[in-house]
Amino acid sequence: MPPPRACDDYLSEFKHCKSLWNRFHHYYTYGTSLACQQWKEDYYNCRAWEKRRDTEAKEALLRSERNRLAEQRKFPPVWKLRQDPPRDWHMPLNQGKPQDS
Repeated sequence: MPPPRACDDYLSEFKHCKSLWNRFHHYYTYGTSLACQQWKEDYYNCRAWEKRRDTEAKEALLRSERNRLAEQRKFPPVWKLRQDPPRDWHMPLNQGKPQDS
């Protein structure tokens, strides 16, 4: 069974995370510095899994991926998805009237 991602993906994520632009953007947006060490550990675990079939590295990598997915699921969607279209969806648009701004 291959790793969940290509090992180069973990290395690319680590390099992106360490870039000056990304660090500045994260600090400006969230007010905290970014932790990139997990991407590096995931890269090394992925290489160990591919080269030596290391079961500890495999478990660590799968655990990290599960944690990453769980972290993404914490945030609810920004908009409420509608179940039905609006009642007046078939009406022509108000192209002649000025829009409120």
